[in-house]
Amino acid sequence: MSQSDTSQPTAQDMMASMLGLNLYVVITQPVRGEGIAERLKDHLNYQIKLEQEGKLFGAGPMFGEDDDRPEAGLIILRAKDRDEARALADADPFHSSGLRSYTLKRWKLNEGSMTFKVNYSDQTMSVL
Repeated sequence: MSQSDTSQPTAQDMMASMLGLNLYVVITQPVRGEGIAERLKDHLNYQIKLEQEGKLFGAGPMFGEDDDRPEAGLIILRAKDRDEARALADADPFHSSGLRSYTLKRWKLNEGSMTFKVNYSDQTMSVL
């Protein structure tokens, strides 16, 4: 097959068939340490509320290479646009109280996969 063979899809052709789901990534950093433990339950309840509303794709702490303690947090939101994503991030109790600051980025999810296992017999589920 020569390099001029046009039967192979172009990169643009390949990308056109990918998911192309726009999500918003919130990278959250501590501003001050005191007070975080006291607001953690409020933050977690807010995350669970977003999850139940279908607005939270995923969230959790991020760790450095040699550290067992989280150094930042990552929150991935489903939002119709940047303004909605910013409003959701602003309402997080860690952010609204000034305990954490954040950076907001739009992320286009193209590749990857997700695998679930559902056991009918005991009605359990796991993410693999």
